[in-house]
Amino acid sequence: MQNRIRVLALLNATLCIAPGFPMRAQAQNDFSGQARHIFQLTNRDRVARGLQPLHWDASLAAAAQAHAERLAGESYLSHEYPGEGDVSARAARAGAHFQAIAENIATGYSDEAIEAEWMNSTPHRRNILDPQMNAIGVGVVARRGNYYAVEDFAESSEELSAEQVERRVGALLRRENIEPSAPRQAAALACSSNSGYPKGETGRLVVRFDTPDLSQLPGGIAAQIRAGNYRKAAVASCPGIVRQGNFTTYRVAIVLY
Repeated sequence: MQNRIRVLALLNATLCIAPGFPMRAQAQNDFSGQARHIFQLTNRDRVARGLQPLHWDASLAAAAQAHAERLAGESYLSHEYPGEGDVSARAARAGAHFQAIAENIATGYSDEAIEAEWMNSTPHRRNILDPQMNAIGVGVVARRGNYYAVEDFAESSEELSAEQVERRVGALLRRENIEPSAPRQAAALACSSNSGYPKGETGRLVVRFDTPDLSQLPGGIAAQIRAGNYRKAAVASCPGIVRQGNFTTYRVAIVLY
């Protein structure tokens, strides 16, 4: 069975805001306050347009802060400096788990001016108002009379235990009127190969797939299940979190009876 993996990486244009005004007085150790303010301004703009607010993600914030410090130390703005990696690699190293990711960067004289300029730039506004995104981390550095700001957005995915993955997939099967009550071992054996039936298995269908989204069965899998007359299933979360590039996915095996 061919695996179906839903992943997306978005990288948008750099934005540089000319200072134009003197920087406001700011305590050297208050960068987290500035980051939180940009976070609040971003959610204000989302809510004003009927979107859900983003939740703060500490791993994304760590990645954003590290990139903001790199921005402030370079002579030009970029989403990727030599030896650094792109936003997906930086976020993954910081511990973030995600299905989609995007980034805005800027330099400007205030957090309000930066947010306003992002909202006045089509690619940056698209990131801020992307309904797919549900998490954000912001990093800010003050240097040379400017703020250097980074917003890392993500459609975050949880790091789940094998038991949690199996419970969620079991709940999805129950929606299809299939009871996931068969012995787990049958599906666990199916994890050890990429095709075929486990030795001695009597199930009618074995499916294996990788997915970052456990809120629904992959479309092809769901269609195949609905085409049969299955009543029972064995479910196993295969060992290890799968990485599709820097994107977190889970591998699942199901034996249907």
